[in-house]
Amino acid sequence: MKKNITGLLAGIILLSACATTKKTESTSLANGGKIWSALWQQRAAEYKALCFQAYNIARLRLNEAVRQPGGKPLAIVTDIDETLLDNSPYDAMRAAQNQEYTGETWKAWTAKAQADTVPGAPSFLKYAASKGVAVFYITNRDQDEMAGTLKNLKKFNLPDADESHLFLKQGNSSKESRRLTVLSTYNIVLLCGDNLPDFDALYDSHPTEENRSAITEQLKKEFGDKYIVLPNPSYGDWEGALFNYDYKLTHAQKDSVMRAKLKVDKQ
Repeated sequence: MKKNITGLLAGIILLSACATTKKTESTSLANGGKIWSALWQQRAAEYKALCFQAYNIARLRLNEAVRQPGGKPLAIVTDIDETLLDNSPYDAMRAAQNQEYTGETWKAWTAKAQADTVPGAPSFLKYAASKGVAVFYITNRDQDEMAGTLKNLKKFNLPDADESHLFLKQGNSSKESRRLTVLSTYNIVLLCGDNLPDFDALYDSHPTEENRSAITEQLKKEFGDKYIVLPNPSYGDWEGALFNYDYKLTHAQKDSVMRAKLKVDKQ
């Protein structure tokens, strides 16, 4: 009997140890932040207000542009992810599992064509189309994401949702050559995006955080005029610059960088 009780106690202690280990396994700072970012994107009226603000300004600028006489037809260039389509469910799923982004899981998500739209985006693009302005979608989704992407765009009856107006990534991630292709036959009156390389090639060379700030200061008159920026706290080149574009860092290494760079009140 004593032997049985001893064995039972040993089993309970082992189970308790396993449970304790499971409880103390903490989410990385980066993924904890992504969970909060996804919650904000999905639940905060402030996020919705910022999107409406961006697209209200875009409508004002579009109205000004269509009143100006010009030779070439007018066009808008827009990014897709977090500018037009909301991928926060994917980000939340990975972060809640304390997992990083992977191309495989991302493409499984885009193939579903289930992303909702960013507030204000569909109505603005449809308004632009009603004014005779072409819409071009320039995205760094891969070529094998064409079908799922078009399906998602068509789900919301977005204008010009076809292969001739959808420019996926070819080779490197710079969007400059694709913008120039549109510029060869159209006058681009607005660029919409959530990541600064969506707007200007100056951001293409993986600049440091300091250089990104300097470039933004240099281009400050364009924001709200020709460049319409949408909020995205979850990911982007700002995150790459934070980690010096080292995409192989472990959770612990990322946490160390974040703690070192974060401004914290010293009491």
